[in-house]
Amino acid sequence: MGIIGMEGSLAVAEAVKLAEAEVIAAYPITPQTHIVERLAEMVANGELKAEYIPVESEHSALSACLGSSATGARTFTATAGQGLELMHEVVYIASALRLPIVMAVANRALSAPLNVWGDHSDVMAVRDCGWIQMFAENAQQAFDLTLCAFRIGEHPKVLFPVMLHIDGFHLSHVVEPLSLLEKPQVEAFLPRYNHPFALDPDRPATLGAFAPPVIYTEIKKSQDVALRATKLTILDVWKEYGAISQRHYHPVEHYRTEDAPVLLLTMGSFSETAMVAIDEMREKGKKVGLIRLRLWRPFPFEEVRQAVADAEVLVVLDRCLSFGGPGGPVCSEIKAALYSQEKRPKVVSFVGGLGGRDISVQEFVYMINKGAEIARSGREVEEAEIIGVRG
Repeated sequence: MGIIGMEGSLAVAEAVKLAEAEVIAAYPITPQTHIVERLAEMVANGELKAEYIPVESEHSALSACLGSSATGARTFTATAGQGLELMHEVVYIASALRLPIVMAVANRALSAPLNVWGDHSDVMAVRDCGWIQMFAENAQQAFDLTLCAFRIGEHPKVLFPVMLHIDGFHLSHVVEPLSLLEKPQVEAFLPRYNHPFALDPDRPATLGAFAPPVIYTEIKKSQDVALRATKLTILDVWKEYGAISQRHYHPVEHYRTEDAPVLLLTMGSFSETAMVAIDEMREKGKKVGLIRLRLWRPFPFEEVRQAVADAEVLVVLDRCLSFGGPGGPVCSEIKAALYSQEKRPKVVSFVGGLGGRDISVQEFVYMINKGAEIARSGREVEEAEIIGVRG
């Protein structure tokens, strides 16, 4: 299929249609609404044979997904910001019950004050909920990774729910060039969902009902071990998808990092603006590079350590504040991942893009230069600098 123009939200919906999702339960909330609106149209028009459940809240949406996935139906939902927080109780249940629900999150700032634009407050509030989590940077990646999410989550060695994060408005509402897969390609890549422990009235079972202290710790330990082990399957699925599409994904991805002692680390759609900054600085003879986290959970410890092994400075951009903490949550995790390494770069933390505010190319250049300057000075900075803050 040729290149077409499509909004990021609609790219996700097209992938869900090609995946032949069987149940969609959703509640509209900006900026993810276009995803579920388009899916509702597809179901109403007969383009997608699925049960579409309009519910009264996001909590109910994910609760409905628990039931449908547990009975063996391929299940999808989407949300954003406050909606994800209203689901908060249920996201932990989905992962603990090992139900491979796929959820697109159009990342949005959390209230108060009320803000419908994009940052990473919502994802960081659920970073420890036990879901596999991936970040897309553009509409093409949103389409590709949605298909991969179904394949990964439903794999018999995985059986975990998967979140795909797309930046609210910056990605969800922007029309970009997109290459869709043909239906036979998707059918070859994505087999029918067959949960090995699906609920069946003829074989009654209870899931996740009660665990006293004597067994709860072991259950949580086994869940963590199982989630960490999913990375091997994630890598295999991405490799398989790359062979079909010629688009290749990795837990940590590099941009012009060769011979670069100074690196910038980003997540999400702002990475593409950061690439322009890297290009400008390279043209001026500065050896700088960019690494992007594609896989957020399970955290890619090995790949992060390899990516920065030869760097002297690592500048980390967070799009969320860790209130009262040392800076941003991504930077904290990067520092923890590198703590045991004898040779590690100086890590400098910046926060920006809160509440949907743009970060310009020149602000990325500033962050890289300022981070290198702080590293050369040898001084310790206890808190992150917020880019563009006034007052």
